Amino acid sequence: QKARKAAVSASNVIIEGESGTGKELIAQAIHIESARRKGPFLALNCAALPRDLIASELFGYAAGAFTGAHPKGRPGKFEMASGGTLMLDEIGDMPLDQQASLLRVLQDKQVTRLGASRVIPVDVRVICATNKNLLEEVKKGNFREDLYYRLNVVRIVVPPLRERGRDVVVLFDHFLEKISRKLNFTVLSVHPEV
Repeated sequence: QKARKAAVSASNVIIEGESGTGKELIAQAIHIESARRKGPFLALNCAALPRDLIASELFGYAAGAFTGAHPKGRPGKFEMASGGTLMLDEIGDMPLDQQASLLRVLQDKQVTRLGASRVIPVDVRVICATNKNLLEEVKKGNFREDLYYRLNVVRIVVPPLRERGRDVVVLFDHFLEKISRKLNFTVLSVHPEV
């Protein structure tokens, strides 16, 4: 219900939950139900990138911006997601210096590629996901307070599956049907204990 409400607004969203709870699925559902559904949906895992590559992935880079850069430069995720939604997964692991750059983009709605001077306007809705309590990270000094409040317009907490007992049966039935189709095998019954 919260995701449906978030879909009709243009507000930034933070989705919190343990790893494996389906945060990206919630983000995709918000995008699909939103007015931006015809635009791109891009996801970037902030924890999976080396610290020095985050800026080039988010904001892009100009030709010759650094050693090994593509000779024609490259757009960043903000440019590529313009008109759509950008999901920043594991936002709690983003380095503080990059958080400042992200805040600037959210405020100004424009990016400048690394090594360039031209400003590029972007129209992107940002959905963030984290398995951390960002407010606790703010208190510890690991996450910028101003960025937290900029992102935390709509907050959705996804409980772990162990707290969603009825969902287990629905998911079990879904995966049983999917695997049965793939293997071309029909399961007639499953013991209730299973």
